[in-house]
Amino acid sequence: MPQEANMLKVNEHMVERIFRVALGVVLLGIAFTMGQWWGYLGFVPLLTGVTGFCPLYRIFGFQTCSDCEE
Repeated sequence: MPQEANMLKVNEHMVERIFRVALGVVLLGIAFTMGQWWGYLGFVPLLTGVTGFCPLYRIFGFQTCSDCEE
């Protein structure tokens, strides 16, 4: 498999992905309704939850997905 195809391989468990998406939605809701700038940080867990890929997990060689290949 080419290295480029392996770069964004899923490394998060489905439960964690659901939690990240929910957290992202809540934080973005805070940003849009209350005007809190830090709520825009919700884009990070939302994006990682939707894609199933966490760059920090990749850097440190960590994964929570038991079905993922190493």
